[in-house]
Amino acid sequence: MIGVIGGSQAYDLLSSGRIAGKRLGSIQTPFGDSQPIIRVNCDSLEYIFLSRHGEAGYSISAPFVNYRANIWALKELGVERVIAWSGPGAINHNLRPGDFVVPDDLIDETRRRTYTFFEGKGVGFVRQSPVFCPQMTQVAVRAFERLGLSVNQGGTYVCTEGPRLETPAEIRKFRLYRADLVGMTLVPEVFLAKELEMCYLPICYVSNYAEGVREADFVSGQLFEGLLSPDEKQAVQDAVVRFPEIIHEVVTLLANEERTCNCPHLMDRYRLRGDLSADWHEWIT
Repeated sequence: MIGVIGGSQAYDLLSSGRIAGKRLGSIQTPFGDSQPIIRVNCDSLEYIFLSRHGEAGYSISAPFVNYRANIWALKELGVERVIAWSGPGAINHNLRPGDFVVPDDLIDETRRRTYTFFEGKGVGFVRQSPVFCPQMTQVAVRAFERLGLSVNQGGTYVCTEGPRLETPAEIRKFRLYRADLVGMTLVPEVFLAKELEMCYLPICYVSNYAEGVREADFVSGQLFEGLLSPDEKQAVQDAVVRFPEIIHEVVTLLANEERTCNCPHLMDRYRLRGDLSADWHEWIT
C-alpha cells in the first residue's frame, strides 16, 4: 500500500474534488489522533491520502503537526511507501517558484520536535544515507518524464522549526551549507517513517524565493507578504494542480515495482538481537 502526505494547499485539492475517495476519518494512535485519512481509488489503483495541515485550510502549521500519529496511522493501514509533498522556498538561484524538485539530502535545523518512536529505549540507530528511498526516487523521476514535466533531481532541503520564515542571515548560512531548499515539514516525518521501515520520498514544488535571495518589497495581506509576484503565484498554483496527476503516475509505476531497497531492513539488527519482535506495534507500545 502507498500513502500520500499532502502538503500546503492539499486542502484545496480536497475541497475541489481533485483528490477524492472514501473518508476514513482520523485514526486513533498511542500518540493521539492522526489527521483524517482518505482512501483513494482511481483507475483500479488505491492509495491512502492524508493532508498534513488539515482538510479545511491551513489549520495546523508545521511545528505543531502530530507527525508520530500520522506515520503510525499510515503504518497501521498497511502503508509501506510514503510519497510526501512539500512546498519549500528556493535558496538555489537556479530554482524558480513552480519548479518541481526531488531532493536527495536533508539538513535538520528544527529544535523542539519529537524525532523518534523509541523514547527511553536502546534502539533506533538508523542510517541516514540515503536519506530518501533511492528506488522511489528513480520511479518518481520516471513518472515526471512520462508526464512530460521537468523535474530537478537532487538537492539538499533544510528543515527549519517555523512557523516564522527564516532571516536573510540564516539563508546565507544555509547557502554556505550548499542547501538548495528551505522548508518546515520533512523533519521528523522521514525519520519516523524509516524507524517503521517505510520507504519515504518527498516531491517538492518551489513555493517562493527564500528571504534575501532577491529583493522583495513588503506587501501586506498577501501570501509571504510580497515574496511572490502575481506571475510566480500563478506558477505555484499551476504546479499544485498537477499533483493529483503526478501522484497517480508515481503510484501506477510503484504498483509494479517490488521493494528492492534497504528500507524494509532498517531495523533488522534489532530483530536479530531480540530487542524487537515481529509485530511492529510492540516496538512502540
